[in-house]
Amino acid sequence: MSNCYVIILAAGKGTRMKSKLYKVLHKIAGKSMVEHVLTQVEEILPQKIITVVGYGADAIKMQLGERSSYVLQKEQLGTGHAVMQARTLLEKKYGETLVISGDTPLLTARTLKNLCKYHVKNHASLTVLTAKVDDPTGYGRIIRNHLGEIKKIIEQKDATQKEAYVQEINTGIYVFDNELLFTALSKLNTNNAQGEYYLTDIIEIFKNSGHSVLAFQISSFEETLGINDRLALAKANSLMRERINKFHMMNGVTLLDSASTYIEADVKIDSDTTIEGNVNLKGQSKIGSNVFIGSGSEIIDSILEDNTKVIRSVIEKSILKKGSNAGPFAHLRAQSKLEKNAHVGNFVEVKAATLKEGVKAGHLSYVGDAKIGREVNLGAGVIFVNYDGKNKFKSQIDDYAFIGSNSNIIAPIHIGENAIIATGSTINQDVPKDALALGRARQIVKKGYAKRYNHYHKDD
Repeated sequence: MSNCYVIILAAGKGTRMKSKLYKVLHKIAGKSMVEHVLTQVEEILPQKIITVVGYGADAIKMQLGERSSYVLQKEQLGTGHAVMQARTLLEKKYGETLVISGDTPLLTARTLKNLCKYHVKNHASLTVLTAKVDDPTGYGRIIRNHLGEIKKIIEQKDATQKEAYVQEINTGIYVFDNELLFTALSKLNTNNAQGEYYLTDIIEIFKNSGHSVLAFQISSFEETLGINDRLALAKANSLMRERINKFHMMNGVTLLDSASTYIEADVKIDSDTTIEGNVNLKGQSKIGSNVFIGSGSEIIDSILEDNTKVIRSVIEKSILKKGSNAGPFAHLRAQSKLEKNAHVGNFVEVKAATLKEGVKAGHLSYVGDAKIGREVNLGAGVIFVNYDGKNKFKSQIDDYAFIGSNSNIIAPIHIGENAIIATGSTINQDVPKDALALGRARQIVKKGYAKRYNHYHKDD
């Protein structure tokens, strides 16, 4: 919007959260509350975004980075006082200023756009976003006059018994004429139960000066939910999960049990992918088309390309190329990559390793710090011994090699193309192309020896 400015209020500590983490940094669907707010605000294309910080200022700045400017509220003296801190950055600007709380993560850009359009269209000096609720406890009440116009907003602690029954509440989101806002802020006082500068007192100041004050009532109160404690945090997480899941289903993703599927806000999923229940998709994960993710899987900051399959497995910061698959009970740790049609199966762990096209590691193996060439077969129980207690070492296995079951590959090592490692070997030297390598202990058989110790045998 051409002349729109935004102030995000994020200075409060949030004592009711009973947490060492500052309130607006608590996460909803993988993103902090204040980051959700900022993301939606950015979509209305404001000229400038200012975040008012106080408690946890450095942590909030680190979270939001250069996406916002910042002002510091050293003392917590109310919402009006918080907005005052932006005076030096906005006081002489022409246009509208949206004031929004950093603890309202469910608000959408669509609602904010509609609010601002309503304000501009009706030439308002102030427009308040309101909602009707069955239980208004804890919220400021919207008090209207006989014409239905906003007369004032009264905080619960200052409300009379009659005013306390009013169900239309203040969501804490406003659009102001910017120049009038900063003129009115200088007239605020602390004559109230809290001894604070209430931003809502500007309504009376405006009305006494003949300026128009309007209300824009939202149809869904849940979108304006402010998070003040763990109960509200849980509710917001549930609502956000429903919203995210609905978005993906409407875009062609099949969720077999949406209620038990947790998808974080920044996850991207293409159509015709099927996801079973009890699946967690987190971080910046990108899921392609025609992917299958089985129950009990967790995908974190990973890429699953088209036609991949994951069954009851954990994938962290890894890549599955087209046609590859993992599981059941596989674990891909950071910097792992399965190339086209590669397979890791039951209880296989991969870490910082690339398995090229057609590689098979079916069961009970550890592949760490390795490059595995095309069509290599890793038998059951193959272990890449990459750590000596101090340093990590790398292994390279060339195309078409065959690594027999229960073999230990001690890095650093290079096993050549088409080489064979015999079952049960411990290999600590390079193996050339087309060679057979054995590293077993010599077997000795002593006939009849076991009779001395086996109580099931009787003397002859």
